[in-house]
Amino acid sequence: MRREDMSAGRSINLSLSNRGFLAFGKVGLTDEIKKICIPMHGRQIHNVDGSITFQPYGKEGQYINSVSRGELNKQLMTIAEEHGVNINFNEKCTTLDWKNDKIEFENTAGKQLPSSKADIIFGADGAFSAARLQHQLQHDKFDYHQYYIDCGYKELSIPPNEEGEFALEPNALHIWPRKDYMLIALPNLDKTFTCTLFFPFEGELSFDKINTEEKVKQFFATNFADVVPLMPDYVNEFFTNPTSSLVTIKCFPWVRDDKFALIGDAAHALVPFFGQGMNCGFEDCRILDELIEKNGDDWHKILSEYQTLRKPDADAIADMAANNFTEMRDRTADPKFLLQKKIEARLHENYPDKWIPAYSQVTFSPHIRYSDALARGNRQETIMQEVMTMTDIETKWESEEVEKMILGKLIG
Repeated sequence: MRREDMSAGRSINLSLSNRGFLAFGKVGLTDEIKKICIPMHGRQIHNVDGSITFQPYGKEGQYINSVSRGELNKQLMTIAEEHGVNINFNEKCTTLDWKNDKIEFENTAGKQLPSSKADIIFGADGAFSAARLQHQLQHDKFDYHQYYIDCGYKELSIPPNEEGEFALEPNALHIWPRKDYMLIALPNLDKTFTCTLFFPFEGELSFDKINTEEKVKQFFATNFADVVPLMPDYVNEFFTNPTSSLVTIKCFPWVRDDKFALIGDAAHALVPFFGQGMNCGFEDCRILDELIEKNGDDWHKILSEYQTLRKPDADAIADMAANNFTEMRDRTADPKFLLQKKIEARLHENYPDKWIPAYSQVTFSPHIRYSDALARGNRQETIMQEVMTMTDIETKWESEEVEKMILGKLIG
């Protein structure tokens, strides 16, 4: 991808947040990676009637970063090579020989390489990992679960405007929430936006039914009228770009003795609705690095502790990511939900040690474990659901009565 002009057509932009940067900081790459990032301070919500509301992600000065998946991959490959890493392309993993610690590859470009022998092998080959499959096929008690949500996604794009500038506010993640589906847009350095339509596979409004140019134009005119003038090629992209699925994968065990471990999406594939798939993978690397510092060359202990620490956190963020889909496509346009977020933000401002919104725990508090964030977030959500049923909550949400009620339940 550094030598050829490639367009994936299925690339949801990445959201790089504090957990990812904590890992980059350990290897001195923070400044280098920030050069290819665009800060996004909150969600810009585009309602059906054309009105726009802004929802900050956290306190003033807190933001996530839009980064092109391709640009980040290219940067990291180049930096890795500068540190002596050898990258072989077009190599398909076909066999892991556990007895002899060898991997065999099939070269899809016709070039033959000998089998690779290694003391330790990491399977970092993504959601549909070949390394994980070999691990699974040769393991007596391998626990594996995968499940797809009922929506797929399709990539679209917004080019720069006639003046060569961003056609939308660049420092925001744009969302067109429509209850059962949504469109999002994230900015790129070339002043384009990568858009993603999350849409049901089947049903009255679905990829299955919206299957002609006229239907596509009618659907967008009805549901995304404000963005249509900004996407001159959306009809062609709708039919040309692939429709892709979204999967959550959980498995166990991740490791085999002191010689093999799954890491990143190969161990725990997430849907993208909390912006944590990449950040979680980089956090795997940071935790693993800290365990190496702690345990030296005792790889049996390193890998065992890595698995024990990361498995519950990976499961937790997988569940939070799936649940956040409902929030993004449905609740972000609900006035009651927006009021709830105002109450939570006020509590966090006044009592930062007692109340941290779940999103802030995950995104801006990298030392809070995902599993702890899930538990605390669930408890807080239970409290808020009760608060939102209070009589006249719309007029007294800033009152001492509401504040005392919430703090009392936290203590109780």
